[in-house]
Amino acid sequence: MRESGILFPIFSLPSKFGIGSFSKEAYEFVDFLERSGQGFWQILPVGPTGFGNSPYQPFSAFAGNPYFISPEVLIEEGLLTWDEAGAANFGSDVERVDYGALYENRFTLLKKAFSRFKERANADEQAAYQAFLEKEAFWLEDYALYMSIKDAQGGKSWLDWDESLRTREPAALKKATEEQADLVRFFKFLQYEFDKQWHRLREYANRKNVKIIGDLPFYVSLDGSDAWSHPEVFQMTENLVPKVVAGCPPDAFSATGQRWGNPIYDWEHMKQNHYLWWLKRIERNYEFYDVIRIDHFHGFCDYYAIPYEDETAENGTLEKGPGIDLFLELARALHKPAGNTGKAEAKTEAAEDLSSVSADAKEPLPEELLAELRIIAEDLGNNTPENEALLAATGFPGMKVLQYAFTSWDSYYVNHRHTNNCVVYTGTHDNTTSLAWFEEINEGQRDFARKYINSRNTDAGGFVWDFIREAYRSVADLCIIPLQDYLCKGREARINAPGTADGNWQWRLAPNSLSEDLARSIRELAEIYSRIPKTEE
Repeated sequence: MRESGILFPIFSLPSKFGIGSFSKEAYEFVDFLERSGQGFWQILPVGPTGFGNSPYQPFSAFAGNPYFISPEVLIEEGLLTWDEAGAANFGSDVERVDYGALYENRFTLLKKAFSRFKERANADEQAAYQAFLEKEAFWLEDYALYMSIKDAQGGKSWLDWDESLRTREPAALKKATEEQADLVRFFKFLQYEFDKQWHRLREYANRKNVKIIGDLPFYVSLDGSDAWSHPEVFQMTENLVPKVVAGCPPDAFSATGQRWGNPIYDWEHMKQNHYLWWLKRIERNYEFYDVIRIDHFHGFCDYYAIPYEDETAENGTLEKGPGIDLFLELARALHKPAGNTGKAEAKTEAAEDLSSVSADAKEPLPEELLAELRIIAEDLGNNTPENEALLAATGFPGMKVLQYAFTSWDSYYVNHRHTNNCVVYTGTHDNTTSLAWFEEINEGQRDFARKYINSRNTDAGGFVWDFIREAYRSVADLCIIPLQDYLCKGREARINAPGTADGNWQWRLAPNSLSEDLARSIRELAEIYSRIPKTEE
């Protein structure tokens, strides 16, 4: 089925309070998607961000970002007043997120809401809150305690905490839990409120026939609750110091490679318990999203491991990932046969369904199980035969980015190389906007691109719409366009420039930027190229 959607981060939504959130503007954007004939809203990871504000380095692989909690909804719930929310300084630029102002003032406001929740929550609200705590206990207890200790430690990385806390000695954890009891409850409340507001928005989108594509980072942050609370998942020494960290080898762009610093999974250990931590992570992400885009999919095939003590990536080694074995385990665990509600029975039947599929399978997973996994593989860059074989074995759609297509007539990403089972983009959050890209490429590439897509427009904005049309024309089942491209925005609207530390994750849509004319133009493309979503009965 041919469909289309728009890439637009939550933080980029307009709002009165410094950053996009689950406010009325989010619901208005869902309405815009519906009017535009779009079936998908793709967002970036929603985890709580730390230093650098990157959603790909969250404090938790399970938690949500408290910045996305809408003050307006808290006002509706009687937990804040308009005067309190309006008096807070979250920055004055409606087109850029001021993370410094948010860090200084957002939690003060949220603590007021928490204080009133403790005083005023009725029996039904208390029951819903307790049910949430029980349901999410696997990660929430550790996350709330981690954030509370981190706050008490002045934001220091857990690797620099006192040894008793760093190594999770029971007595030290018990003492910290008692000393920080109210702060622990505060961080739990934030996750409850995030969950409640996000599920309300997602349900609204689904009612409008719009599905959410979420983003799952392959790695987790070293300075995060996952590495602290589940060191057995990662390659750590007995003293809980990473043995190796992630990165990529030296190449033409960097003589010393790239040292990302993320902890690396202990795949052999995880295999022994059927990748339980990854299963829990995927299950949590399906609570957030309808479809999961897994970032850096190549890491499941092979990964680059750098000695922790090294400052560059020159001495790293290429190691094998879990391959298809992980996805077989996920399919077995997540598969729920029709008419069967028992978890044990479901797992047994799922195992039988996959009993003939070996860990080194070269054939795709059974189609009905593939559909249940609902995964998009970010397979950009390192297109080795091994990586391509893993993608083929899973049957997941990969990505084709048109901004990468015009270096040669037979580029991996050019339209005539596309297949049905892929997702086509003009650009991603890591690309500049298509307008800026067109202005920055050399004359030969620009001329080739014009000829290939048959663009007769002399202005750059006209070319961008021809470029979008080329994506819609693709045989790819799904077409995703960044919102900035529809608006013909320039480099000022870039979301992220990889390898740079400043100016990322900040662009916001100015209020009242989405017109009815724009919705009609987008819908016309969806109609012409048969991408209007089918109404689910």
